[in-house]
Amino acid sequence: MKKKTSLFVGLMTFLSSSMLFAQGEAAPAKEQNFLQTISMIAIALVFFYFILWRPEQKRRKAMEKQRSSLKKGDRVTAMGIVGIVVKIQDATVILKMYDGAKIEMLKASITDVQPGTEEDQKKADQD
Repeated sequence: MKKKTSLFVGLMTFLSSSMLFAQGEAAPAKEQNFLQTISMIAIALVFFYFILWRPEQKRRKAMEKQRSSLKKGDRVTAMGIVGIVVKIQDATVILKMYDGAKIEMLKASITDVQPGTEEDQKKADQD
């Protein structure tokens, strides 16, 4: 109980002394305050640009390039589904699965493209 009381007394002493020192200082000019605010906003915007927005743009461009270079016989992963490209349309691709089933997927859902082997090319040409 004594430790809690002494901690409380020490905290109150610190806070009251810091308030006394703060009262003795002159208030900063409004212009200086405004400049500090603007500079902090500018730093935050630069931070968001270089840390978040720019890398995301690069990643998106790389994925778009990868999707646009699709060709028949490539192995793709779309939403966890792995298949071989059989047919490419404007906004979709038709994938052939391992068991021979075919599904149509949006190009935008493709997350990984691997060049197809000769065996994959033959499987895609069978249809």
